[in-house]
Amino acid sequence: MRASNTIKTSGYFVSTLSVILLGAVSWKAASEKPLLMFCLIAGMAASAIGMLLRWISYQVQGREEKSREKGTPGA
Repeated sequence: MRASNTIKTSGYFVSTLSVILLGAVSWKAASEKPLLMFCLIAGMAASAIGMLLRWISYQVQGREEKSREKGTPGA
């Protein structure tokens, strides 16, 4: 479980970094039009938040699986 958790965490970090880098490249062109700037910022934020939520879901899933393995009720 630990290795898969590390790989997933690393993958989400790399994906978030790529969103930031792609946003940085687009920043100058988007800054010339307010609507484009809003869409760029909103898109970057939505992508990063989506990856964060998926990462959190994996963490919760891992804890639930550990609870079931230990036989803890209510998991």
